[in-house]
Amino acid sequence: LTGYAGQSLGAFLISGISIYLQGAANDYLGKGMNGGKIVITPKYQGDKFSSAGNTCLYGATGGKLFVAGNVGERFCVRNSGVMAVVEGTGDHACEYMTGGVVVILGKTGVNFGAGMTGGVAFIYDKEHEFIDKLNQELVIASRIDTDEMDEARHYLKRLLRIHINETSSKKAKDILENFRHTVRDFWLVRPKDMTKTPLNPEEGD
Repeated sequence: LTGYAGQSLGAFLISGISIYLQGAANDYLGKGMNGGKIVITPKYQGDKFSSAGNTCLYGATGGKLFVAGNVGERFCVRNSGVMAVVEGTGDHACEYMTGGVVVILGKTGVNFGAGMTGGVAFIYDKEHEFIDKLNQELVIASRIDTDEMDEARHYLKRLLRIHINETSSKKAKDILENFRHTVRDFWLVRPKDMTKTPLNPEEGD
């Protein structure tokens, strides 16, 4: 697809279907999706450009999403199984999230992770302001540039490569090419009572 998509692009998507959009999407992108893949590559890349609207992946249970740009508020609310990579979000991201893996290569809004009881999120915090935006009632943020976080680092690099292959993201390329330095600016957010980090998603759709 090329251009601007309306609301609920890819809602309730199932395995075996991939949607590639060169442009931007509106609210409720991937709502309730169960499988498949959505890839959004905007015409212009950069922190000041938004590539999808609010409440993306609401209630989604599976599949993959790659967006080479920012998305709006309430990203991945009630996500229970999607693997998603985006480059910035608005307020209330990952609210009530129960599963899945989320990578945010940029700024988030306030109240991140409120009610989050499952899944994990990687946050690229170059400006060192994320902790003030994190709702720390149920989740904890850890740095990944330590020996015990080897698995998380390798997994994050793998996701960055996939994101680049899918979207040709300039930001992800810069982060990966300078990973020895940029890794220091990443947080791993997970529920406080999580004992095993789920870093083994399936390949393919």
